[in-house]
Amino acid sequence: MIKFENVSKSFGSIVALSNVSFEIKEGEFVFLTGPSGAGKTTILKMILREYLPDSGKVYFDKEDITQIKEKDVPLLRQKIGIVFQDFKVLPERTVAENVEVALAVTGVEENEWEKRVDHVLKLVGLSKRANLFPSQLSGGELQRVSLARALVVNPKLILADEPTGNLDWDTAAGIMELLEKINKEGKTIIMATHHQGLIKHSKHRSVELKEGKV
Repeated sequence: MIKFENVSKSFGSIVALSNVSFEIKEGEFVFLTGPSGAGKTTILKMILREYLPDSGKVYFDKEDITQIKEKDVPLLRQKIGIVFQDFKVLPERTVAENVEVALAVTGVEENEWEKRVDHVLKLVGLSKRANLFPSQLSGGELQRVSLARALVVNPKLILADEPTGNLDWDTAAGIMELLEKINKEGKTIIMATHHQGLIKHSKHRSVELKEGKV
């Protein structure tokens, strides 16, 4: 599903990626690991087409996304759900309204919103929190809102960028269980993390980065 072929990227004198190659099959759960500055976030941003490589190719569903036209980038991103370390929820909107934002941005018909939002909030265990505001939620609940928002557009791929970085061990383990459940339902998941405890407790493959190399 995702394939990097001899990808390099520099920012001025800083080499973010150096001749990186790897492949992730549809339905896989793969960790991107390595210390800060190793290139994990650069890889995620390339999949989102936020960055273009200096050289090499990036494939999504066998299409070289480095070659797609700018007007087609939003269509690519509709296939991808994103979960951030810092949640990125809107404080002035309720849980349900935060999830609805993703549907509005991707142009889903409004008559579908309620059904979709109800479904994902049930999946992440937040049905009873639908009308609360972010200030009324715990860190783990905020991350579940972020996950619900990523899922509501029914993406083919979930990118999770340090989703447990701000959470205690028990809460992080709960988020991992949820991601495992979503993966078993057929979603491909790429999770960037340096949380070795979570990686060791999991049986999933890791792509380890060090100084921009696999």
